[in-house]
Amino acid sequence: MKIGLIGAGVVGRAIATLAVRAGHQVMLSNSRGPHTLFSLRAAVGCAIGTVDEAAAFGDIGVVAVPLAAYRAVPAAALAGKVVIDTNNYYPERDGAIAELDDKRTTTSELLARHLPASRIVKAFNAITMTDLDRDGRPAGSPNRRALPVAGDDAKGKAIAIALLDAFGFDALDAGPLSQGWRFERGTPAYCVALTRDALEKTLAATTR
Repeated sequence: MKIGLIGAGVVGRAIATLAVRAGHQVMLSNSRGPHTLFSLRAAVGCAIGTVDEAAAFGDIGVVAVPLAAYRAVPAAALAGKVVIDTNNYYPERDGAIAELDDKRTTTSELLARHLPASRIVKAFNAITMTDLDRDGRPAGSPNRRALPVAGDDAKGKAIAIALLDAFGFDALDAGPLSQGWRFERGTPAYCVALTRDALEKTLAATTR
């Protein structure tokens, strides 16, 4: 599978590295241009390009930019594609977003509104990238860590779940995109190592 990554910070690099290791073709991009990613091409083993090139390259897209920059994600190039959203809301970084502060929407629903022709799946946001790199275990391992996904598109969620499995994690379908608040920053499941059963119970008990 071809994966176009928009954002080449800690999150983008970590996902790119694991995706290449799992046999996928990856293109990394950032807002500053491919010349700033020159060393990553060899270090990660991926292609590099502009944001528009990465969006066009991927069978799927992965958005790994700060939430404040979500409006810069190219909608046309991602139309019709599954887009995995890794965003979290940090007011000290992103500025205050009233809709999120008032709990009227979720981070991934903001991105879905910006990308109305894409199929958004929330994933990879509830784990640190250090843990993503070191906590993966083969399928069937005892106490294998589980991570949540949310989305309105069954195929999109299946793709995210397959990626998580390839990276060494169980996955839990947390429901539609509107339920993504259950594992946003500050919730009991956020960046906490849990098995699938424990994660399911934690998400069910989470209040908004």
